[in-house]
Amino acid sequence: MSLNKNQSGFTLLEVMVAIVVLSLGLLGLAGLQAATLRNNQIAYYRAIAVQQTFDMADRIRANQVGVAAGAYNALDASIPADPGCVASTCTAANMAVADHSQWNNNNARMLPGGSGTVASAAGGSFVITISWNENTEAGSAGQQFVTSVVP
Repeated sequence: MSLNKNQSGFTLLEVMVAIVVLSLGLLGLAGLQAATLRNNQIAYYRAIAVQQTFDMADRIRANQVGVAAGAYNALDASIPADPGCVASTCTAANMAVADHSQWNNNNARMLPGGSGTVASAAGGSFVITISWNENTEAGSAGQQFVTSVVP
């Protein structure tokens, strides 16, 4: 008596399991790619914020007369700029306001919800703050980069 049973459909089942495992792996890879793109965008915004603080620090260092006159002591986005202010025809105080206005326009253009402030601190230093919004996994979150500079 011969027990010769034919197995049918087992190979098809193996192929289906392999397709499911492969599909799950590809979904995980797509999720990893999305997280990478989001984190790269966050790093990009933070690099811009750092560069923008250096920009304002350089502007402060370039206008020592304005620093001595206290023109940079409390600059925020509410101060209107003189659009006709050019380095050769401005006072040091006007240049400080123009610097801040140009700087904040760049912040708003390069960072989502970007704005910045400059405040005087102890010892003749200035605190430069840049704020912007980041999209994270939990939603939109406000971020800040703060640095201190001594002109």
